[in-house]
Amino acid sequence: MWRVMHTTAKVAVASLIVGTIFGHFGITLETLANELGLSFERVGALVERAFGWAMPNLVLGAVIIVPIWALVYILRPPGQSSE
Repeated sequence: MWRVMHTTAKVAVASLIVGTIFGHFGITLETLANELGLSFERVGALVERAFGWAMPNLVLGAVIIVPIWALVYILRPPGQSSE
């Protein structure tokens, strides 16, 4: 868990630094999206479409994976560490 938090903190600091540098040069999210030919509505539609595709597949996979993981977790020998 420590590695995940450490990596998340590093990504947040790097993002803050890059965002500050871009802001200094007048580059905003809106201008960057316009240069890439995207609008916020189009990005929102793409995210909604991706979410609509991913959620049923995620739930379907979890119906199989979670019980298998729970069974393996319960049946592993005592004292065996996961690391």
